[in-house]
Amino acid sequence: MSTPPTWPGSAPSPGHGAVDRPARASGRRAVSYAILFPGQGSQAVGMGADVFAARPDLAAAARAVLGWDLERMCLEGPEEALTRTEHAQPALFTVAFALWEALSARSIPRPGAAAGHSLGEYTALAAAGVVGFEAGLRLVAARGRAMAAAAAAAPSGMAALLGAEAEAAEALAAARRAEGGSLWVANLNAPGQVVLAGGMADLAWAESHAREHGVRRVAPLRVAGAFHSPFMAPAAADLAAAVAAVGFAPPAFPVWANATARPYGEGPGTLLLRQLTAPVRFAESLAGMAAAGISTFVHVGPGDVTAGLARRSVEGAATHVVSRLDEVDAAVAALAAA
Repeated sequence: MSTPPTWPGSAPSPGHGAVDRPARASGRRAVSYAILFPGQGSQAVGMGADVFAARPDLAAAARAVLGWDLERMCLEGPEEALTRTEHAQPALFTVAFALWEALSARSIPRPGAAAGHSLGEYTALAAAGVVGFEAGLRLVAARGRAMAAAAAAAPSGMAALLGAEAEAAEALAAARRAEGGSLWVANLNAPGQVVLAGGMADLAWAESHAREHGVRRVAPLRVAGAFHSPFMAPAAADLAAAVAAVGFAPPAFPVWANATARPYGEGPGTLLLRQLTAPVRFAESLAGMAAAGISTFVHVGPGDVTAGLARRSVEGAATHVVSRLDEVDAAVAALAAA
């Protein structure tokens, strides 16, 4: 197989030279908009069809890294296969990063900030030049395999709490742990959007005791395991070697970390490992961006979930979505008008 073309933003393998930075938005000043990237759950069969058609190098580059046909998985599925953690994560990373490249190639100002939900944090780091496409995809693939293995090792899952704020969710999870159970707050997505993670018996307990803690309803989610909880400790251990092999560069613009709800400082590797077992503090990150002067948010990638979270978390937020190539022009025009 021939060597895949080097993209803008692809990086040589560790130990073979410096890490190149991905293509960045043109423009020289930071402005009040952030780019947001989706996480696992936003995948859908057929996603990225326009991207793969416009970028014939994309499938070859991904296959060289992954060893399997990512384009076919995205376009044909089946859904059950695409939804598997080890497939969904590389697929979402690839399509979202390619959409970012299409957007950043236009005459837009450089973002003032970036963030991603769970897996999307890796795409945000790649967009900011912290890691190149190929190195990022290799890291995401290792993450997906590690999380899938950890989920298979212990039956567990996640559930959304409807009509609950963080305090009520924490109280419900703490009450279960006080009884010897395994239940944690895993996602703080937006006001009123909180997700728990735990063992299957723990989630069933939460459903039956929800109202005692002011939670209206517990809705189980179709996920493979208890992500962003101590159930993922084996995944963090498995991923450590892959993280250590990556050369990280300074970000071109601030990237907000899920685990701290603050921009990354030095050494992304520690926070990427911590992210696997720590809650996703996405609502806090969005609020922090708003406090720093961000008023516009651009969702880049399949679906539109992060745009919805921004609207719920930031009063008066303007949101735009680039989930397909034909949405790039509208986003560029909106940023120019702003």
